Amino acid sequence: MATGMHGDVLNELGGRIAAGNPQPGSVLKLALLEKELSASRTVIREAIRVLENMGMVASRRRVGITVQPREKWDALDPSLIRWTLHGPLRQQQLESLMELRVAVEPMAARLAAERATPAQRAELLRVAERLHDLGKRGLGQSPEYLEVDLAFHTLLLTSSANPLLVALETPVREELAGRTHLGLHPTVPAPGTLEQHLVIAQAIAAGDGDEAEAHSRAHLLGVWREIAVEPAA
Repeated sequence: MATGMHGDVLNELGGRIAAGNPQPGSVLKLALLEKELSASRTVIREAIRVLENMGMVASRRRVGITVQPREKWDALDPSLIRWTLHGPLRQQQLESLMELRVAVEPMAARLAAERATPAQRAELLRVAERLHDLGKRGLGQSPEYLEVDLAFHTLLLTSSANPLLVALETPVREELAGRTHLGLHPTVPAPGTLEQHLVIAQAIAAGDGDEAEAHSRAHLLGVWREIAVEPAA
């Protein structure tokens, strides 16, 4: 993520577009952006270049900067995910991320049961036990709980030894971090959540792909249902 003036302009402009204002099809002018954002043309151009790489805008000579249809955007870009989570489309973003997790993490758990190294199996168990302890102590909203939760799900994806699944680590991390930072993660996780992490880790450690996949799916479907009924802020 860019820092300084460039980062401020990028976050402001990217956040606005992610929120739907301006709408796709809108044409932005450099001169107006300079004035509105109190930034130099160089800074504006740098931000626009990043947004172009994300598919959010397209620049054409004598036309200007056109906001692109949402389906052209890089939906897995972490900045876009964060901007959307902080805007009016938060609920849709959370549900989309959870739908992705339901689709891929159970398979990652199955593959991890088959492919994880002994060190990875032992670490998954250790992390799951640590997560269980923190959750039982009512620390579900704490930075430490988030750190351990991120470690668990990152290690699960990594242990699949499938590079395409490993590449989905970023959106998974953004969903988990986003819920915590927005105060949407319960202080005490829902009944069964902590136990499911342990059971998943135990199944992977035992090399039981069927159990690992089944428990991962059950856990994620439960979280998905929770998110689906959470009102948008």
